[in-house]
Amino acid sequence: MPLAVLVFAVVASAPFSVTDALAVMNGVLFGPVWGSVVNAIGLVLAAVIGYVVALRTSSAFDVRKNVERLPSWARHFKIGSPMFLIAVRIIPGLGGTIATQTAAALRVPIFRQIYTMCAVAIPICTVLAVFGNAASDYVDAHIVEPTQAFAERHHIHIRRRHSHRAAEQMLQTLPTLAP
Repeated sequence: MPLAVLVFAVVASAPFSVTDALAVMNGVLFGPVWGSVVNAIGLVLAAVIGYVVALRTSSAFDVRKNVERLPSWARHFKIGSPMFLIAVRIIPGLGGTIATQTAAALRVPIFRQIYTMCAVAIPICTVLAVFGNAASDYVDAHIVEPTQAFAERHHIHIRRRHSHRAAEQMLQTLPTLAP
């Protein structure tokens, strides 16, 4: 699970990244609750990583020029305010990057960066984790199990994956090296 958090945090902190597939995958791998927890922890770490990196690169970021390109509804809020950062993050694709770069360029408190990112991303990633788990259960119940039952009825051998238990037993039978 720590590796999943780390991968999610690194991908989510990258500019112009889309973490939807990872959020779904975490729901498939860990279930809806733990998948959502992995997503949430990864998002908090991503907010910190993204902000720290943006602090180093914010001198190359022209806040005025990028804010002018935003939709008019996003420009109604004071630049750098929590509502501005949340509204900009709703814009798919580049919204998160612009919000993070703006927050870093204006040196807003890191806590504001974290909670504005999480306010938008955690609910979305939670829904995606629940969807991933439900889709996985559906595929298993409606595709995998009927296919296996069909194969057994018609004496077709489908090679199955080794379970974790079988892998552990195989590792125990390997000879060990004496020190």
